[in-house]
Amino acid sequence: MIKDSNLKMLNKIVLFLLFFYIDETMLHIQNKSKPRARDLGIPFNGIPGKSNSIVDVLGVEVGFSTIIEGDSIRTGVTAIFPRAPEKVLNDMRCFANWFSLNGNGEMTGIHWLTESGFLTTPILITNTNSIGICHQSLFKWFLKKNVITPLGNLVDVSLPVIAETWDGYLNDVNGFHVKEEHVFEALDNAKGFGTIVQEGNVGGGTGMASFGFKAGTGTSSRVIEGLNYTVGVLVQSNFGRKKQLIIAGVPVGEEILEMERNNSKIPDKDVGSIIVIIATDAPLLPHQLKRLAIRASLGIGRVGGIGGDSSGDIFLAFSTVEFSNKTSTIRQTEFMVNEEMNPLFEATIQCVEEAIVNSMIAAETMIGHKGLKIDAISHEDLLKILKNYNRLNDK
Repeated sequence: MIKDSNLKMLNKIVLFLLFFYIDETMLHIQNKSKPRARDLGIPFNGIPGKSNSIVDVLGVEVGFSTIIEGDSIRTGVTAIFPRAPEKVLNDMRCFANWFSLNGNGEMTGIHWLTESGFLTTPILITNTNSIGICHQSLFKWFLKKNVITPLGNLVDVSLPVIAETWDGYLNDVNGFHVKEEHVFEALDNAKGFGTIVQEGNVGGGTGMASFGFKAGTGTSSRVIEGLNYTVGVLVQSNFGRKKQLIIAGVPVGEEILEMERNNSKIPDKDVGSIIVIIATDAPLLPHQLKRLAIRASLGIGRVGGIGGDSSGDIFLAFSTVEFSNKTSTIRQTEFMVNEEMNPLFEATIQCVEEAIVNSMIAAETMIGHKGLKIDAISHEDLLKILKNYNRLNDK
């Protein structure tokens, strides 16, 4: 016979497991059911990877901390690991490089990245005023994780890559609401291949807008036919004027202005920024990754971006290819010849375009700081416009 105390304990365990299962199931359903651009029939070129996201590049992991509190806090942190966390902690660095289409923004750590050719830390993306806390907290996270590792191995960690876009329309950006625990949450919750990367109002993209509509985090990937390589992209999208918006080659922004039902009070000017992170498993050297990063500009141009004066359009590309230790002082790796890079250029452009559109399709209307409302783009209106231009795929 089961005693009452044991029965009560058993009931508690069953209830806990039931609630945990329901919570995880609902989260899975929510993530699976959130529409993406392709789900609506919007056409894109190229072959996407399994998840059509940056984590299709094996080893890359992404985590978020989303902060939505009260009437005015709409912000967060996005973390991107170029390799699995245990490899990053063991100083398994990646070749990397960066490019700025327009420099009215910030990405820390890029001077040493340029000099050394290596990415040595996870990448964090947040709001403009939270660069400092993210910088400090990432170093603390390494100290916390490397309890046995000599401090000398943490030298490169003191120059991490932290990027930002400004979310001051929807978020009380001057309230400095991102804290150390939020950075730790994003880093500790990172997940990789085979998982769903959330989009829209999530992580650093929580309070962001593009082309007069709610936007934020978006991602996409391409498999390179014949080369057996993958390119994956994640964007934090926060740029553009409504009239500039182009989707699938259609002047959607101009069409929407003709049928305007949007109640957004966001100023109609090209303010904000976009951060683009490009990952690939192709064996590329730093100068080749610079070439890849530059191509992000063309993906932005495809959706109507112009690299406006007040926009911080900054891009970083890295390769996950590992090195072998030939001797104690020499590492070696293979690399692709320049003449074979065109498919990677094309894939990058396609990924950036689709990731930006995904950030808008997944985003939801948000009311934030001082009661400002920014509407999500109407799927119904968008599909009507694309149908009129005969630019919809059969779903």
